[in-house]
Amino acid sequence: MVYDTYTVFWREMVLLRKKFKSFFAGSMVSPLLYLLSFGWGLGRNIQFGSTSYLDFVVPGIVALSAMNASYNATGVSLNVSRLYHKTLEEFLAAPISVSSLVLGNIFSGCFRGLFSSGLIIIFSYFFGANLHLNGWFFLSLLLTCFLFAALGLVAAMVVNSHEGMSRFSTFVILPMTFLCGTFFKVEKYPDAIAYFVQILPLTHSAVSLRAIALNTGFPLVSLLVLAAYAVALFALGLWVSYRVE
Repeated sequence: MVYDTYTVFWREMVLLRKKFKSFFAGSMVSPLLYLLSFGWGLGRNIQFGSTSYLDFVVPGIVALSAMNASYNATGVSLNVSRLYHKTLEEFLAAPISVSSLVLGNIFSGCFRGLFSSGLIIIFSYFFGANLHLNGWFFLSLLLTCFLFAALGLVAAMVVNSHEGMSRFSTFVILPMTFLCGTFFKVEKYPDAIAYFVQILPLTHSAVSLRAIALNTGFPLVSLLVLAAYAVALFALGLWVSYRVE
């Protein structure tokens, strides 16, 4: 199983190498715009107690970048492979287990998410951010990438058209972009909306990354929620993949 998973993962890395320049450029556009507008534009004029808005917003942008890169890496490519190129059928017909196929694609999405997030972290220091990074920070980031890569796989296996994938992103991914505490605290919402937002995974990603990066406490609950989402979405990805088989 390990070798099969590595084979699937390595295939995705070979494909990524062939289009690395476009991937690199595409993964930087939105986060850099966020850093310029929210971080540099507003960040120098707003304080959150003893913390600048730049330091506050960078972990949210990292979470946002991890979500988008991981989800798109698995969701878009697998949906195209399944519906148009039909290469997914070749994998399912090959002597590779479905679990290896699922894990290989999820790990590929994780790699792209971690790479994109790493670039944002590096660039944030040039913007003047002051973050405390440790193993718990990167564990939270890894869980974020894993669960959204798994979500992309589930969507790719369930949705039967490009238009459907676009609608899924509009109704699931886009709301999380702006509602889940990436740019401001979720406590600012009315109670009913705040309760709903706190159920969403990106909220716990932003909360955990921010708490660790700003050294304001250990986000045990958020880490456990992220781990639960990762396990649940992986299991759901396995289930829908077996149904496609």
